[in-house]
Amino acid sequence: PEVEAALLALDPDIGVVVAFGQFLPKRIRELPRLGYLINAHASLLPKLRGAAPIVRAILAGESETGISVMQVQKEMDAGPVALVKRTPIGEGEDAGSLETRLSQLAAEAIAEALDLITSGGIVFTPQDETGVSVAPKLERQEAQLDFSEPAEGLVRQVRAFAPRPGAFTQLEGEPLRILAARAVAGAAGEAPGSIRLDADGRGLRIATGAGWLVPLVLQRA
Repeated sequence: PEVEAALLALDPDIGVVVAFGQFLPKRIRELPRLGYLINAHASLLPKLRGAAPIVRAILAGESETGISVMQVQKEMDAGPVALVKRTPIGEGEDAGSLETRLSQLAAEAIAEALDLITSGGIVFTPQDETGVSVAPKLERQEAQLDFSEPAEGLVRQVRAFAPRPGAFTQLEGEPLRILAARAVAGAAGEAPGSIRLDADGRGLRIATGAGWLVPLVLQRA
């Protein structure tokens, strides 16, 4: 109630919501003079509605993502979209780097949308419900590496969970985070999870279900 009273006292024209995880009731959504709030969501809606669009985009092997500016409605991330900013996902880019770039893109998109609202040129288009996918909240076990999986997928997993919480495995009973890695194609010829030192003794690789995972950044417990 105190927040609602404070908002009413401001007599706002419009409201902007970014990365806010709680449900907003109708009386808040429609509180501004223009009758709605806008939101910057970190995906190309209607793809990847939900709490973790950045990580889910990397896990899915998407080559592109972006920012969608939409009206906030009762259903999560389902409001009509006015503005979309696209950006490629770098081949080795991790979630931390992508999040930083998307935050900058979101600021630009929100500023542009507010200019359009001010000029009366804003147009909101309903989302195509046939293209909806979801990006649910992350669970800790999703960051655990299973070396029976192919190396390419494991690298995406490492990128998706870097720098936090970090993809992890076990080494001699202790957790070991892998924060950066690359994949090497070809049959490993060894049981998944087996470790091989390079000939020069300066690097190591881990056998997977298809190819090798080469860790580049490790963090011990």
